Amino acid sequence: MSAQRPRCPECQTPIRESEINQLRFSPCSGCNSRLQAELFPAFFRTPATAQAAESVLLEGESTCFYHPTKKAILPCAGCGRFLCSLCDCDLNGEHFCPTCLEAGRTRKKIKNIERHRTRYDNIALSLVFFPMLVFYVTFITAPIAIVLAVRHWNSPPSMVDRTKVRYVLAIVFASLQIVGWCILIVVLIGAFYAR
Repeated sequence: MSAQRPRCPECQTPIRESEINQLRFSPCSGCNSRLQAELFPAFFRTPATAQAAESVLLEGESTCFYHPTKKAILPCAGCGRFLCSLCDCDLNGEHFCPTCLEAGRTRKKIKNIERHRTRYDNIALSLVFFPMLVFYVTFITAPIAIVLAVRHWNSPPSMVDRTKVRYVLAIVFASLQIVGWCILIVVLIGAFYAR
């Protein structure tokens, strides 16, 4: 990693390497404020690599398409343009220029770019509460809510920082609905045989 580590904007404590480029907020080790650090790949390159990419161009060498004064180190996998170390965006071993990366994201041509996440916690909680308007539907939706909450417990959370409280609420209320149905069935069977 680069010698200069990014710092917390509140207390200027260096951010731990394990908290960089994570899709979640982390508490600062110094002041405990919530922060998220995302860095470009060029930040992680060693000074030797950066120096080689910044070297003086010799006659016949190719230059970066976006920075004509910098030496190109590789071509873009999308358009073939030559890129310097600053413009190189590595995505699972393939190298793209910023333009192709953005075009791949908007046109959905690059499959590995995460565009959205399903909020399974919202779905599970909705399956518990909305069917209560028509009570008989909870006979089906309560077990589905529990299965959905348990199955997606470890799925990546929403892009915004969230806890697992919604999953817990969905499981608790769905379990209460199932217990209510079981009690209702037992009471109905007892009333039927009591006649």
